[in-house]
Amino acid sequence: MGRDDTASGNDLARTNGVSRRDFLKLSAGATLLGAGGSALAACGSSTTGTTTTTGTLPPAKIPRGGTLTAALSGGDPSDTVDGQQGVDNVDFARIVSLYDALAIWDINARPVMALAESIEPNSTNTKWTIKLRPGIEFHNGKTLTARDVIYSYQRVQSNNLGGASSIALCDMKNATAPDDLTVIIPCTSPFATFVSSIIGYYYYLSIIPEGFSPVTKANPKITHAIGTGPFKFESFTPGRISTFSKNPNYWQSGLPYVDSLVINDYVGTDAEVSQVNALISGEADCANLLSIGSIKTVESGGGTIVIAKSAGFTPITMRIDTAPFSDVRLRQALRLCVDREEMLKVVFGGYGRIGNDIFAPLDPEYDTSIPQRVQDLDTAKGLLKAADLSNITVTMQTSDIAQGTLEMATVLKEQASLIGVNIALDVVPTLYTTEYLSWTFAEDYWYYSDYLPQVSEATLFNSPFNETHFASNASTAETLKRPNNPLPPNGIGEKYLNYYNQAVATSNKSVQTELAHEMQLIDYNYGGYIIPYFPPVIDGHSKSVGGVVPSLTGLSLGNYGFHKMYKLK
Repeated sequence: MGRDDTASGNDLARTNGVSRRDFLKLSAGATLLGAGGSALAACGSSTTGTTTTTGTLPPAKIPRGGTLTAALSGGDPSDTVDGQQGVDNVDFARIVSLYDALAIWDINARPVMALAESIEPNSTNTKWTIKLRPGIEFHNGKTLTARDVIYSYQRVQSNNLGGASSIALCDMKNATAPDDLTVIIPCTSPFATFVSSIIGYYYYLSIIPEGFSPVTKANPKITHAIGTGPFKFESFTPGRISTFSKNPNYWQSGLPYVDSLVINDYVGTDAEVSQVNALISGEADCANLLSIGSIKTVESGGGTIVIAKSAGFTPITMRIDTAPFSDVRLRQALRLCVDREEMLKVVFGGYGRIGNDIFAPLDPEYDTSIPQRVQDLDTAKGLLKAADLSNITVTMQTSDIAQGTLEMATVLKEQASLIGVNIALDVVPTLYTTEYLSWTFAEDYWYYSDYLPQVSEATLFNSPFNETHFASNASTAETLKRPNNPLPPNGIGEKYLNYYNQAVATSNKSVQTELAHEMQLIDYNYGGYIIPYFPPVIDGHSKSVGGVVPSLTGLSLGNYGFHKMYKLK
């Protein structure tokens, strides 16, 4: 199925005879289903939401020197300092300290250039020209050139690393460097969302020197890293401690402010208690991903709390290709059993924003017209009865991988019991084991990305982190064969992929938005995520530290902006 940019709005809005207008008129949450079972213009984007800030000193008055110690949770003994292979929170904290990307999110989830001065397409979006900033040095003294960019992206593609899906349409084998500061990347098909795609998960697309292979999980004895970031690698013990020193030749003038950075990992169910104790005792200067219960403890201990109303998300994940979640009625019943406001109140005291089982709420292409799903126990019970799944017991893996994940699982268990679903919670040390992407029913944690880049990472059949196995293979169509579905029983995954391919190819923003809305409607009806809310990011720091700011992206401590923090003397 294909559609060009001149397709009419009415044609584009239709899905097998049921238009979005019809759906929105008839639907209230999952009623219709129950009956039967971005490109960035000139690198700009808009955001919504607010943050709580602590303020910073004017640059001329900022003290320099000293060691900044961070108490971070969310890591494990399989951690890495590979700038292209991070998995968990502590990995990404190290990556953004050691490396840079071509372009990144700022703290308001707005795109900004980093190593690139400009990124421009040709008239058909089939070729992108990148101009690099001059005079940037790697930690080993090598000057950054276009060949390093090509090598970095080729490494990601050839090894199918986390950022490979973000640049899947880039023909890196035929990328060229006409001069030291210019990269020309041809594309296998029009790729209008190239910039938003490489920014969406920029911490998977770090630029490394040509020919260098940093530490990998397959080669844990390689304990070194070379990037262009604000800090230089000194030492690394996975799951325990990392030490970095100031990069005196960092390309952002005057940064970093501190001389050294120490990152301590806190792992396990008591990680947050240890983090807070370290912060209060003075052993640590800052801590990430705290829960609502730690606010009073930190403040009474003389610390400061920073809260961001972020758009990262902690989804509940259901594999749609595995029983019993292969029955869409169970997935919808669980979505309908959730009292989202109550869950957010219990877990975060009301901080955060309500979710509607669709990601990317800051994206202008996020479809706010889809009805907000609310708790509907009667409809949920009816779906279960129709599917012969009443009084079912399911096991859910959960772990303290991010703020509130254990508490979310506990609340879900309580709310699911109201419709006769018994959830047995299996608390594991971490979800990021060899079984990650194989869990039938679990949780995860994602930082913010715009909608289409998030799709490329998570919900296409070949996405690297397709934990729900959504639109994954032929069995998808088989599991969706239900009478009176609002979409055809066959080819839903193919339809979703076709919409995606058209969306990333077009420069017509209205057409792209309509296509994204069609995809979100499929997410809403058939997807494997429950997204009850977008959690706040609650960080703590001592009063002897300045420059700690919140971020809308879901990354803690101002996108782990340690280079902009300073020790007050």
